[in-house]
Amino acid sequence: MLCEKPLALSTNNVKQLIKLSDKHNVKVGEAFMVRTHPQWLKSLEIVKSGELGEVRSIQGYFSYYLTDPDNIRNIPDFGGSAILDIGCYPITTSRFIFEEEAIRAIALMDIDPEMKIDRLASVILDFPSGQSIFTCGTQSVDYQRMIFFGTKKRLEIEIPFNAPNDRQCRIFIDDGDLFARNLITKKFDICDQYTIQGDAFSSAIIENTEVPVPIEDSLNNTALIEAIFRSAKSKKWEKPRL
Repeated sequence: MLCEKPLALSTNNVKQLIKLSDKHNVKVGEAFMVRTHPQWLKSLEIVKSGELGEVRSIQGYFSYYLTDPDNIRNIPDFGGSAILDIGCYPITTSRFIFEEEAIRAIALMDIDPEMKIDRLASVILDFPSGQSIFTCGTQSVDYQRMIFFGTKKRLEIEIPFNAPNDRQCRIFIDDGDLFARNLITKKFDICDQYTIQGDAFSSAIIENTEVPVPIEDSLNNTALIEAIFRSAKSKKWEKPRL
């Protein structure tokens, strides 16, 4: 069962899915298609190689403009929320690149006065190896970017989430020269990230191997999302609760 992200609105719901999947021997995965896209797999490979040095900081942004109150993304009862709809991407990819779980989170949110959803959120995630800082918004100009800062170089993913299926994707690597004189551009063959995701999930079923984004990973992601919402209310650092 391949479930659209976010997998659930609470850790309790994810735990119920884990119990049911174990009981009925059903593979369950969360549809974070970015986790199987070649540009993300290559970025992780570069980070792990040490080319960037020690990655200590991640910066992300993801936004679009949508004010239709009947759209599911703007209905709180259905999970309408900037964090739940798009903030979940810099959360999961930060965990993916650091290969660690965040220790704590702090967040600031702007709530739409009529639709009662967070329409703008800025978050700091504290990891053992460094920090991830991102902003997401549902009433802002369309934009997205993820940047990874190491002690030697930085890596930037041009279109990290809505990777196009009709043109090449690109990532950029530079050594800190402010005029980008040593910029390296890596291009990726045209592909459809949803097809790749579906094929990878199907292979896990056929070959009885781990799915790309297992449900246990989703539990950690959901716990971090819950901590972010608690922080927005408490105005304090909050730790994920499993």
